[in-house]
Amino acid sequence: MIRFWEKRFKTGVLTDNLEFDKELEKIKKETKDKIKKHFAGSLAIRMVDSGSCNACEAECNALSNPYYDLERLGIHFVASPRHADILLISGVMTFNMFHHVWDAYNQIPSPKWVIAIGDCTKDLGVFEKTYAIKGVDLKIDYFIAGCPPSPKDIIKGILEFLKQLEISG
Repeated sequence: MIRFWEKRFKTGVLTDNLEFDKELEKIKKETKDKIKKHFAGSLAIRMVDSGSCNACEAECNALSNPYYDLERLGIHFVASPRHADILLISGVMTFNMFHHVWDAYNQIPSPKWVIAIGDCTKDLGVFEKTYAIKGVDLKIDYFIAGCPPSPKDIIKGILEFLKQLEISG
């Protein structure tokens, strides 16, 4: 135990030196501006796990930590689809989740959009030949690639979706 403390006093506390990510800050500012313009400053997202390994959900949970802080940008994850603007789907769609996902989709007021997150929603990943998989058969408005996508990639994807909305609308 004494050796541990001697070493600790010599080296000090070693922590990660997080450099300021200028690209992320630029993306955040642009996202906040687009949300302010198109959604009056508040974009509500209902996330549905339709049968995934929870890696995408873990990355989405990281979006609420102080480093990414989506709430500051005006993006909120909501519990009820009736309060949502966007349905965010992760994972392959299993037969058991099929009706629940469609119920959530139908409860979202119009206009509504669907964003798929993770590679499993696109090509079913390793579950392609499984009997219990139906596949996401909603009209996907935007796809965020990755297995799982990083929080930065998710924010970039939301920004690209907002830009796509601006062009089409």
